[in-house]
Amino acid sequence: MSGAVLVAIAAAVGNLLQGWDNATIAGAVLYIKKEFNLESNPSVEGLIVAMSLIGATLITTCSGGVADWLGRRPMLILSSILYFVGSLVMLWSPNVYVLLLGRLLDGFGVGLVVTLVPIYISETAPPEIRGLLNTLPQFTGSGGMFLSYCMVFGMSLMPSPSWRLMLGVLFIPSLVFFFLTVFFLPESPRWLVSKGRMLEAKRVLQRLRGREDVSGEMALLVEGLGIGGETTIEEYIIGPADEVTDDHDIAVDKDQIKLYGAEEGLSWVARPVKGGSTMSVLSRHGSTMSKRQGSLIDPLVTLFGSVHEKMPDTGSMRSALFPHFGSMFSVGGNQPRNEDWDEENLVGEGDDYPSDHGDDSDDDLHSPLISRQTTSMEKDMPHTAHGTLSNFRHGSQVQGAQGEGAGSMGIGGGWQVAWKWTEREDESGQKEGGFKRIYLHQEGFPGSRRGSIVSLPGGDGTGEAEFVQASALVSQPALYSKDLLKEHSIGPAMMHPSETAKGSIWHDLHDPGVKRALVVGVGLQILQQFSGINGVLYYTPQILEQAGVGILLSNMGISSSSASLLISALTTFVMLPAIAVAMRLMDLSGRRTLLLTTIPILIASLLVLVISNLVHMNSIVHAVLSTVSVVLYFCFFVMGFGPAPNILCSEIFPTRVRGICIAICALTFWICDIIVTYSLPVLLKSIGLAGVFGMYTIVCCISWVFVFIKVPETKGMPLEVITEFFSVGARQAEAAKNE
Repeated sequence: MSGAVLVAIAAAVGNLLQGWDNATIAGAVLYIKKEFNLESNPSVEGLIVAMSLIGATLITTCSGGVADWLGRRPMLILSSILYFVGSLVMLWSPNVYVLLLGRLLDGFGVGLVVTLVPIYISETAPPEIRGLLNTLPQFTGSGGMFLSYCMVFGMSLMPSPSWRLMLGVLFIPSLVFFFLTVFFLPESPRWLVSKGRMLEAKRVLQRLRGREDVSGEMALLVEGLGIGGETTIEEYIIGPADEVTDDHDIAVDKDQIKLYGAEEGLSWVARPVKGGSTMSVLSRHGSTMSKRQGSLIDPLVTLFGSVHEKMPDTGSMRSALFPHFGSMFSVGGNQPRNEDWDEENLVGEGDDYPSDHGDDSDDDLHSPLISRQTTSMEKDMPHTAHGTLSNFRHGSQVQGAQGEGAGSMGIGGGWQVAWKWTEREDESGQKEGGFKRIYLHQEGFPGSRRGSIVSLPGGDGTGEAEFVQASALVSQPALYSKDLLKEHSIGPAMMHPSETAKGSIWHDLHDPGVKRALVVGVGLQILQQFSGINGVLYYTPQILEQAGVGILLSNMGISSSSASLLISALTTFVMLPAIAVAMRLMDLSGRRTLLLTTIPILIASLLVLVISNLVHMNSIVHAVLSTVSVVLYFCFFVMGFGPAPNILCSEIFPTRVRGICIAICALTFWICDIIVTYSLPVLLKSIGLAGVFGMYTIVCCISWVFVFIKVPETKGMPLEVITEFFSVGARQAEAAKNE
């Protein structure tokens, strides 16, 4: 996974520039107002500081839609150019107006980075370490602030500090970021698939994952193009084909599905389990309890929680007892490659698509899962410009498993993707069943329900057979086109990925799952900004001054302005170890768990600050309590409420609208940031410091309740599976409300 890690580190350099800019202006403004005589004109001084916020807010309004149109990488390149040009303008700045222009350009770069870096990292990172990699922007942003404070502090000790040099030196790291975005960062493979550029997407995935076989993930990215399909949660007992009597019995038994694998010539049989999976039972139980008790807990939270119940220790669907399961959907290496889907290779109207029609025998195990199950139909299936079933299999060709979790259809986090064709004719001649996509996830340990094998024809009930119990999300494939059904009397019609990705943005935003995700994302961004981080940052120099740090520094011959910069640097430095801990825990404990664990510490810290400002006490005791509370607040904020909202927002939206949805969340972030920043001085004058911290305490309490009832756990799950669960959960909630 070193490729994905290096790419994430390179992308996170953009956040280092953001942190660098935030810290630099805090120090440079002390010297700017002296040169331009702004002591009597605080509005202009405030505008200089706020211009970056204004620029970020303005650019965010269009950044998501443009990123969905042009791609993530071009927008990151643009952000590095804006950083570079803005820093040069600030380095020149003969007057206030030019300085304001430079700050505006700089703000444009900040806005693009805040919106796009989380998207980019989420779309390139493997599910198992996505949380860790998406915490990197928080770490590099704080690291950039620390380095900048140290630089500005060093310059403040000079006889005549230059604010132009303080601001303009940003062009050096921005130039590094430019070269990284141009020469090192690839385009997001998910965006490439959405545009039908399959060959490029495959090459990028191979580079990011460090292996040749990425067919399972390629198929997953194609499936992620769909929005709002009808999804059901089922459970299968899966065992080898030799546990059943013969293929005739499978064809007759409507409760069985035959799956094919290439490895060592094995084929597999899946049988739906009556009563449903642990996942479906828990989700139904959660919905029922919510209705009976009038609980506000979202069924979506219960549904996601069920995924993490009774998971196998291996985190994969392979085990010593079941050595071939991880590649049960493998196919031979002699099949057409998935780049045949690439739009550059599309054949013209009326031309035949590449196909591998040959021997139709089901005994040919070196054949794709889908094509061999429907070969008899493909002979009579007409071709159109959109392609047919035989084209879809090109998106899932592989050459076999390559180790644990790297099976041909493995998609990360112990999930696998497969398809089934179950269309049959009933006694009246009507067709039932059809073409379905399945996300499979093992429940418990292989063989944990050995008694269930008796239900399979030919099972001897001795518990000797190899089988596994798996939950399944079953839905219509993304490339399945209902509009083309009339053109294909036999079998499903398939569309090209670039055609599937097209659709009405407004319609997609009104999908129940997307609306549910927007409530979570926007809610987290609002509550994060009003939870008190800006107020505590504002108050920190005063607290440390009371603790005697200022007196100590003045005795060392350091001026008050330099001392404030050094105090800010120390405050930022304290955050770095806490963020490093969060990077480790984000994928182990999970996003939801970290939020529910750290927010109570924020509440306690704020309460201590309220009490210490209301109750008269010894100055030393007051300083100690305030300092400890501030340090705890900072450390636990950056472990949970700091990175988690951006991580969750980058995970919960479908590929087609991910850019615009995250832009909506980012716009909410910037608007709330402006409100909090400019309302803080007014609130301090009207209700005092204790009142302000009291308000923040109430917001943190509301935040904990919101996370508990609305925010699901997404650790270790592929992005496409997360959005599928949001769709299922939204429909469950609608059904519960209607009942």
